[in-house]
Amino acid sequence: MSRSLVIFLHGVGSRGADLAPLGDAWRALLPSTDFAAPDGPFAFDHSGSGRQWFSVKGVTEANRPGRILAARDAFDHTIAGIVAAHGLTGQPDRVALVGFSQGSIMALDALASGRWPVAAVVAFAGRLASPAPMAPSTGSRVLLVHGDGDRVMPVEESRTTAAALKQAGVDVALNVLPGLGHTISPEGATAAGAFLSHVLTASQND
Repeated sequence: MSRSLVIFLHGVGSRGADLAPLGDAWRALLPSTDFAAPDGPFAFDHSGSGRQWFSVKGVTEANRPGRILAARDAFDHTIAGIVAAHGLTGQPDRVALVGFSQGSIMALDALASGRWPVAAVVAFAGRLASPAPMAPSTGSRVLLVHGDGDRVMPVEESRTTAAALKQAGVDVALNVLPGLGHTISPEGATAAGAFLSHVLTASQND
């Protein structure tokens, strides 16, 4: 059985280590899967020692797609290096991207742009904010997990994302968690682990 790879993508101002515990929680479900939790390529430009995938200083609905476009080269370099280190170059169907907040934006962009036709994307508290055109792989599976009490990234963002991806032919599931704010809950983590187990086990047996 071939091994799979889950790459965690943290939120703005955070670090990869903040999402790494999810891998520990999922190891029993995904015994043939490796986990990686890189830091974003850029220093967080507000304060502290965190990292970011793109700057949110002065970000607006109008300029966000341009910032995502500008972030793609550094993102792709990071992901390609991890995939290569795990011997999976040219095998995106054995890779899953799991993001939170800004990390979810980048994971969804990687899929929606067609650059990374991965087996699966899990987007916690995210949004699809990619510049047109969309050219996603319809072989990828997507799970969106979002709390309806999120005041940082409203749950409507995931609802809009689900509709857009479904219209593009992607298999999408949306899990809305009542009362949850801008975080990953145990319930959400459990749902994501079960989803990845189903998708990656199938890819490992192909």
